Amino acid sequence: MKNGQIEGTILKTTSEKEKIKLPLVVTFLDSGSTRIQVDEEKRQKGDIELRHGSKVRKERYNEAAGWSLTGAGLQPQKLSKFDKGDKSTTVTWGSSNQFSVIITYAPFGIELFANDKKQVVLNERGFFNFEHWRPKVEKPVTEEGKDEDKKVEPLVPQEDESTWWEETFGGNTDTKPRGPESFSHVYGLPEHAGPLSLKQTRGRESNYDQPYRFFNADVFEYELDNPMTLYGAIPFMQAHNKDFTVGVFWLNAAETWVDIVKTQQGTTMGLGGHTDTQTHWFSESGVMDIFVMLTQSPKELSKKYAELTGYTAMPQMFAIAYHQCRWNYVSDEDVKDVDRKFDKHNIPYDVIWLDLEYTDDKQYFVWDQDNFPDPIGMEKQLDEHERKLVIIIDPHIKNKAGYQIVEELKSKDLAVKNKDGNFFEGWCWPGSSHWIDCFNPAAREWWKSLFPYNKMKGVQSNVWIWNDMNEPSVFNGPEVSMPRDNVHYGNWEHRDVHNLNGMTFHNATHHALVSRAKGESVRPFVLTRSFFAGSQRLGAMWTGDNQASWPHLAASIPMVLNQGVAGFPFAGADVGGFFGNPSKELQTRWYQAGAFYPFFRAHAHIDTRRREPYLLGEPYTEIMAQAVRLRYSLLPSWYTAFREAATEGVPIVRAQYYVHPHDEAGFDIDDQFYIGSTGLLVKPVVTEGGESVDIYLADDETYFDYSTYKTYSGAGKRHSVTAPLDKIPLLMQGGNIFARKDRARRSSGLMKFDPYTLVVVLGRDGRADGELYIDDGETYDFEHGGYIHRNFTFGDGSLKSQDVSSSVSTKDTKKKAAYLKTMDNVLVERIIIVNAPKSLEGKSEVKVTGQSSKSGGTASMSYHVAKDGNAAWAVIRNPAVKIGADWSIDLGVNTDAKGEL
Repeated sequence: MKNGQIEGTILKTTSEKEKIKLPLVVTFLDSGSTRIQVDEEKRQKGDIELRHGSKVRKERYNEAAGWSLTGAGLQPQKLSKFDKGDKSTTVTWGSSNQFSVIITYAPFGIELFANDKKQVVLNERGFFNFEHWRPKVEKPVTEEGKDEDKKVEPLVPQEDESTWWEETFGGNTDTKPRGPESFSHVYGLPEHAGPLSLKQTRGRESNYDQPYRFFNADVFEYELDNPMTLYGAIPFMQAHNKDFTVGVFWLNAAETWVDIVKTQQGTTMGLGGHTDTQTHWFSESGVMDIFVMLTQSPKELSKKYAELTGYTAMPQMFAIAYHQCRWNYVSDEDVKDVDRKFDKHNIPYDVIWLDLEYTDDKQYFVWDQDNFPDPIGMEKQLDEHERKLVIIIDPHIKNKAGYQIVEELKSKDLAVKNKDGNFFEGWCWPGSSHWIDCFNPAAREWWKSLFPYNKMKGVQSNVWIWNDMNEPSVFNGPEVSMPRDNVHYGNWEHRDVHNLNGMTFHNATHHALVSRAKGESVRPFVLTRSFFAGSQRLGAMWTGDNQASWPHLAASIPMVLNQGVAGFPFAGADVGGFFGNPSKELQTRWYQAGAFYPFFRAHAHIDTRRREPYLLGEPYTEIMAQAVRLRYSLLPSWYTAFREAATEGVPIVRAQYYVHPHDEAGFDIDDQFYIGSTGLLVKPVVTEGGESVDIYLADDETYFDYSTYKTYSGAGKRHSVTAPLDKIPLLMQGGNIFARKDRARRSSGLMKFDPYTLVVVLGRDGRADGELYIDDGETYDFEHGGYIHRNFTFGDGSLKSQDVSSSVSTKDTKKKAAYLKTMDNVLVERIIIVNAPKSLEGKSEVKVTGQSSKSGGTASMSYHVAKDGNAAWAVIRNPAVKIGADWSIDLGVNTDAKGEL
């Protein structure tokens, strides 16, 4: 034991009494996490075989860490106590020795404790099995083709070896040259179309007939409430009870399965006791590399996981606004016409998208000159209102003579190889295609060289990228993907890296956009369909090819919530459904739900009817427009939530259990959620004909309807909230302050210097607080001090704004000062105080202290009471205080405990 690590060897005895050595490394990290790694003994040089002239490793793939882990959070801790015994070793560490681990020798097992309570047990049921590599040995056969030892009966059941070295699926033969390699209330494990609280996969209580599967695949019109594989894989599970939260991160990029069994312990005649959740993880290949994180809360766990795999990339402002997409807008004139009609109907939007049909014969980087003869002119029209264009570029490259991109791909030897060492050829949208191998550094550099403005024709600076089909999708491949014995750079088989494949392509495109112009410091936008742990550092994802149905609308909410639990919160679903034609009611309700996805995009299949919101007619068009405008008015609060995700690793939209971790009644609620730390609680209507929803309120705060200020008491109560078609059930939790912008504009870029409205929702104690984060919404200047970060507090009858910006280095002070100067004239134009105390009634002025754009030191105030007397609110008009400055507004009364004097 040294440097925070214990090294040892697990001995596996085979049926032939052979001793197989499995090196073990257990690392105790500063964060309180424990990393357990098991490999098998490295091969001698002579054990590396040749296959069609290419070396094939018999070492296990252990490079996923290089893609998923950022290096932060991996620092080993100096151990507080180390006790090695005859049967076990005990290690205790942490700032107050709160973490301990017991490693037992025979049978091998690990128990992890926090604060003297056992939290996790590894190999409790003795399922650990690490299939070591062995050469294929042909059995001698007789002339009749039977085994020579056919008369010898085995004393014990023999393993079925029929699929160890070769397996056929859908006409494809996987040669498996390395032989067999597999080993053997919770949340997480995206991407699956099921509830937020994961169901068990075994036992009488389970309606699932297979484990949760991780094998990124192109699955259209996917089934709901199913553990089947989808487009992405994050093998991170979170287990939570009211006292503790545990995370398990299984770092393996091969096909992986997870079984979940829940058992009752300590019950007497069906009463009392508790539920134990047992999980069984198994992967096709690679090493065993597990991180176990013991924490006090879901938020603390999010931070620890982000320290390992990285934080959400801070997006440009336009990326979190509304996106309009379909497969396909058929011409540049079509795009310009849609753009004009959004303006005609006063519906804001920021981005319009182009799917495959913008290309010439499915050749990426080449425009269809018949239908898109003037892409620059189209982009310039969009740019007039600070709108963007996103175009699709996928990893399959059309195999066509004379197509420069594929000619370079092959001549530079940058494509994925098949098992024979030749370029792999498969079928996708372009027909015969080759796939760029982004595991190859040279391939990534070549990909980067294709995106500069002077090379990528028809593109200017308001054009961004969409990576689809990057699982990879291969129409004529096994399971619509690549053969597992394809070979990537480094001589790794595709089976080893399959779930990483999409992330490598997403990564290559991300960095290509970062560097496409010298001196440009603009954050990129790249949407991906396939992802792995760490993809959150690169951009956004969406849940793929859903259906235009009410059940798919309902399922989108737990799917998006689960992405946040697993550290990839910039997520959304195709608004309206990709396949099929939604009814007008369904599309309208989907816009109301989509306005609360972190990634808000409408999208539809090429065979569906056109469904731009202005086409549906009234009242539907105006109701959808209201939902979009609500998203735009709340963009300051959404952007602040994104900043928190980018610095703390927390979800952007948060499940009930996440916000109220001690309230067991809310642990399986996944149809309502909070927006960041704003206190905004939304429960979209997801049922046909629904005109009300039941909202569960866990805490003892008072909640207020967003538009009417009607009050609802919490403390574990359910309330029926009316929701006719034109209403989104949206409540404000007492004790919070959030910001919005109330002037309707055509795009977020045109709102940049608009004034702010602050909504102060007083709690039961008459207090409230909140934050606002602002930067230029485009560049990386925020990393060098170019931002504003304010904390608002209300108490003792006074509202205050204080700077909570982190200190910046001396060289960055100019950048910070320059940004503050650009924002000098951006003001707070209105303050709304919800739950205003009666003692404010009759007051017409409040005192303003601090930096203001006007003299006099006062602002006007009015007091309002709802007709039913259920709610009261006050409005302070034009205080004219600067959004980036320190100031205070004194109401002239004591508002604690609702201000009763």
